[in-house]
Amino acid sequence: MDQELPCGARLVVGVDESPASRWALAWAIGVARLHRMPLVAVHVSRAPVHPFPEALPVQHALRNGEESRCADVIGRVFDDVAGGVPGDVATYMVGKVGDPGYHLVDLAREGDLLVLGRGRHGPVARLFLPSTSMYCARHARTTVVIVRQPSPPEEPELSGERARRGTRFWRHL
Repeated sequence: MDQELPCGARLVVGVDESPASRWALAWAIGVARLHRMPLVAVHVSRAPVHPFPEALPVQHALRNGEESRCADVIGRVFDDVAGGVPGDVATYMVGKVGDPGYHLVDLAREGDLLVLGRGRHGPVARLFLPSTSMYCARHARTTVVIVRQPSPPEEPELSGERARRGTRFWRHL
């Protein structure tokens, strides 16, 4: 799955199955089209990994299985967001196993644009789940763009008179 990545400025986007990640990918595709930049979509699986995978053949097989699953995740997210991998953007897919923040910061070079989604987590979730976007913002050697998941639209409240008129209308039917 790891391909030879292009030289020069790239747009590196972290991809997972969250809604915030989908928004980040959509934004990244638009910017890649606008600036004619290659797009590097990265999915990092948090599967437990032994520090020396070559020492354990089972661990090596697990790592290869997880990296191939990364390609499936990236493909599904591209299908949801853009109807597949866009043909007008040079797209590269990278799958890694381990800590997402570490791998994204390691992959993004100076001059790249690192794009991440940030979802809505409550205080308890923030306490137990490390924030990949905050880690990347602190440690990256390049520009980091964090795309927030938009809040759902609120339904407008009807005034008392409009609500009563609608009720009268439906009672006559």
